[in-house]
Amino acid sequence: MLASPDAISTLTDRYQTTVPESVRRALRLGKRDKIRYSFRPSGEVVLSRSTSPDAPEAEDPVLGQFLGFLARDMASHPERLQAVDAARLERLQSLVAGIELDLDAALSADDE
Repeated sequence: MLASPDAISTLTDRYQTTVPESVRRALRLGKRDKIRYSFRPSGEVVLSRSTSPDAPEAEDPVLGQFLGFLARDMASHPERLQAVDAARLERLQSLVAGIELDLDAALSADDE
């Protein structure tokens, strides 16, 4: 990789930052990817793309097989596909109205 100028980002009051475009490109990062921070004895911190198999975003073989099954079934039997009508959509929306969900929040023992 060719050397490029250092990238700089700023921490917000909540200790959040935006990963600069040059870093995202160099690490081939996409939305929802995980970032690994490796600490060196010298005090340096190395930023890399996480490829840990235990990362929550790791591919689930069971889910992959299920999605493959669905894709094959839809391709084999398109006549079974049905549009969601307005009444059903309204019912679904009423069931989740007012519910807030943070997909990034850690689960607590109380959530089980």
